[in-house]
Amino acid sequence: MDALEFREIFQDRTETAGFEGMRGVMEIIEDVRRDKDAALRSYTEKFDGRAPGTFRVPPEKLKASYDALPEDRRRALEKIRGRIEDYQRMIRYEDRDDGEFKYVYHPLEKVGVYVPGGTALYPSSVLMTVVPAMVAGVDEIHVVTPTFEDSNITFAALHICGVENVYTVGGAQAVAALAFGTESIPKVDKIVGPGNYYVALAKRLLFGEVGIDMIAGPSEILIYVDEDVNVEAVVYDIFAQSEHDKNARTFLLSEDQEIIDRIEDRMRDLIDRQPRAEIIKQSIDNNHYAVVDSRQSLLALVNHIAPEHVSVQHRDADMIIRNIKYAGAVFEGYYSPEAIGDYAAGPSHVLPTDRTGRFSHGLNVNDFLTSHAVISLTEDTFGDIAESAMTVAEQEQLDAHYQSLKIRTE
Repeated sequence: MDALEFREIFQDRTETAGFEGMRGVMEIIEDVRRDKDAALRSYTEKFDGRAPGTFRVPPEKLKASYDALPEDRRRALEKIRGRIEDYQRMIRYEDRDDGEFKYVYHPLEKVGVYVPGGTALYPSSVLMTVVPAMVAGVDEIHVVTPTFEDSNITFAALHICGVENVYTVGGAQAVAALAFGTESIPKVDKIVGPGNYYVALAKRLLFGEVGIDMIAGPSEILIYVDEDVNVEAVVYDIFAQSEHDKNARTFLLSEDQEIIDRIEDRMRDLIDRQPRAEIIKQSIDNNHYAVVDSRQSLLALVNHIAPEHVSVQHRDADMIIRNIKYAGAVFEGYYSPEAIGDYAAGPSHVLPTDRTGRFSHGLNVNDFLTSHAVISLTEDTFGDIAESAMTVAEQEQLDAHYQSLKIRTE
């Protein structure tokens, strides 16, 4: 299809996205607000088949998970932690001071981190959310996760990050616990981290009661290629996103129809060989789009979609990337596949989806900072601007404002 046809289809699908499950999530939130730990136990038993006596994971259990981890896995987690830490330190905002004006940053006091669990373990999500908070200097990091095994790699990653406040609870109920506080889990200032549809919906509903990073939807990638691209590598880039879940979105853009056809032919050859073939097939059937058009139209389309991930594998990558204004993260060239960003490149993999990249950005150290201005004017500066301020105060008929200024000019 061309860019215009795609935009019409994509807009129709976006506008029909609803709020299924909102009533149930609202009920969970209210139950946790009212009944606290009792509600958490009830929902953990209902959804996870567990009846926990306590939610907090002893720090010794986190260390035991680390000790039980093979050496190569420890080294991998520690190396990734180091890369993320270096990157976050590089981009951290610093205080500014020019004498009369200061702009200062302070870390948040308490942050809640949601780490997915349930059917799989995600140590990468630990590193990509906790390390930026650590670099910011957050005083207390509280992690909730539906991870119940006594020894596992998620707990090991938490130990590597030095986190001691970990609670085995997940879902919308865990988000509500962090927002309101319970007997076991304290109220936090901000909640970050990826989760399923119900976790995202709970964050949406609780924003204002607590800060949030973003409301993330299914994963998505847009790949912009030319005719010289490595076909098989692009196929696996597409499969890597598709295997997340049946709702994951993949976009393949090119100025050349022949390369699109070659890539999609190879996708058909390889799809049945994949361990998660059924999920990939559902994702491709529901949410894979191929668009061939002029470069101008394709660039406009990229900025319209504002994809979570953009992979540019094209001889004119520099020019194309200079014209991308909205994206969660951009990956340039053959040796920067999106999968390396999921695990080890450095920037967080918690990124805006579903067009929210048009007004938001990926999680980073600065999301764990508050800031404010400090104004310290000299008499000369005040005298230079007071008359203008008084004029505006008079027009707004705020007499006390006017007098507060005027008395300092006499």
